[in-house]
Amino acid sequence: MSTEFDTAMMARALRLARQGRYRTRPNPAVGCVLVAEGEVIGEGSTQPAGGNHAEIEALEDARARGHDPRGATAFVTLEPCNHWGKTGPCSAALVDAGIARAVIALKDPNPAVGGSGIETLAEAGIAVDVGLLETEAAAVNPGFLKRMRDRQPLVRVKLAASLDGRTAMASGESQWITGPDARADVQRLRGRSGAIVTGVETVLADNPALTVRDPELDVPDQPLRVVLDSSLRMSADAALLQQPGQVLVVCRERTSAAHALEAAGAEVVALPGPERVDLASVLDSLAAREVNEVLVECGARLAGAFLAAGFVDEVVLYSAPTLLGSNARPLLELPIDMMADQRKLALKDVRRVGADLRMVLVPAKTNSK
Repeated sequence: MSTEFDTAMMARALRLARQGRYRTRPNPAVGCVLVAEGEVIGEGSTQPAGGNHAEIEALEDARARGHDPRGATAFVTLEPCNHWGKTGPCSAALVDAGIARAVIALKDPNPAVGGSGIETLAEAGIAVDVGLLETEAAAVNPGFLKRMRDRQPLVRVKLAASLDGRTAMASGESQWITGPDARADVQRLRGRSGAIVTGVETVLADNPALTVRDPELDVPDQPLRVVLDSSLRMSADAALLQQPGQVLVVCRERTSAAHALEAAGAEVVALPGPERVDLASVLDSLAAREVNEVLVECGARLAGAFLAAGFVDEVVLYSAPTLLGSNARPLLELPIDMMADQRKLALKDVRRVGADLRMVLVPAKTNSK
């Protein structure tokens, strides 16, 4: 039975987990707090890939403070791993440390774990409680959980528009609709994403870098930048290729233009579709690359294609208190002729970001008859 104290300690572990959201990919961000006789003796969070997991960090922190973790309680936001990867199994480390109790917020859906970490702890005589603040723990790693359960990354589409739903002038001019606070918030979206997807039309029109430029986010490496370019029109001089990090250009069929892009540092992959690059194949490929969260930053056509295909888990819309008029470009290209065919979204969150509003929307659940 969890107590108020247990809840407070798990909340502390969750704060530690959230601190790692920008640095742990493709691993989940996890927090761990060790408690003995009502006092915190050690705590830690997951380090960048290849480094210690949260449990190891907490054990090392306890010992560095001069505490023996034997008999302590471990509060962990995700089931301890039970397999060898770049690091050893955390479940074994907790057993070897002699902890007496483990309070775990969320069972790990990773097939390589799948409850075996909990079983290892229980078989060693450790008292295990599972489910404390489970919903809050799941919210820390939505992309990791989706990839483990569905073999697909979480797809988040970012849109910025005027109050009348316009994203650019008819000429294509679009900088800047939203203010600096909204643009800083987008940096955080990029920082937590394993890949940023755009279309070649956006690259040709805006020549974006699509990098994380906020040093406070402490991102160990840039997200994978992915350009969907059916006929390889992207220039080898594009700003994307002048920035640190990997660039993946996805086409329908390789042409001679692929050689120049590869010479400039891009990886070129053909994923043919009936008319354009096949979006399902793109997402399958990114899941195979252990991408947990995909941020789509693109024009109206590609954003509409992702929505029409049903691949969008979340829309993040920044709405600026300005009007661009009826000649400006629309938010999405999503041909709908009848009210019965409208695509409904549910408002998950809304808040003010500087002078703008940020709305987070998810596909609305439909009632089945």
